[in-house]
Amino acid sequence: MQKTLADSGPLIAAFDRDDKHHSQVISFIKSYKGTIFTSWPVLTEVCHLLGDGVEGRLAFLSWIHRGGLTVVDLAPHSLQQIIDLTTKYRDRPMDLADASLVVLALQTGVKNIISLDSDFHIYRLPDRGILKNLLL
Repeated sequence: MQKTLADSGPLIAAFDRDDKHHSQVISFIKSYKGTIFTSWPVLTEVCHLLGDGVEGRLAFLSWIHRGGLTVVDLAPHSLQQIIDLTTKYRDRPMDLADASLVVLALQTGVKNIISLDSDFHIYRLPDRGILKNLLL
């Protein structure tokens, strides 16, 4: 079964019909055969960026609760990894959500991601590989 990480951009687009990527993301999610993983920092970012209205956040959180994606807890040593990554990519800058996804990739071995950001082709894993963005 395929496994993929999810960044905040596609998740926001999925729950914001006015987002220019909404149709693309919905098509991807409907046709995807596998498990989508994300982190708590990504969920926090999505809930914040969905705006002031509670309905979008409730729809998003309910979708997760129904199994739309799996939220993975970061390991205890993850904070140091996030600090190291943020320091390494300080010129980008790498935000907490992005760093948490790179750490999840390291912890889980998942090398696919859905993101609307181009930064993930910059971030390198220890083997010098990159996360493969299935949307771009």
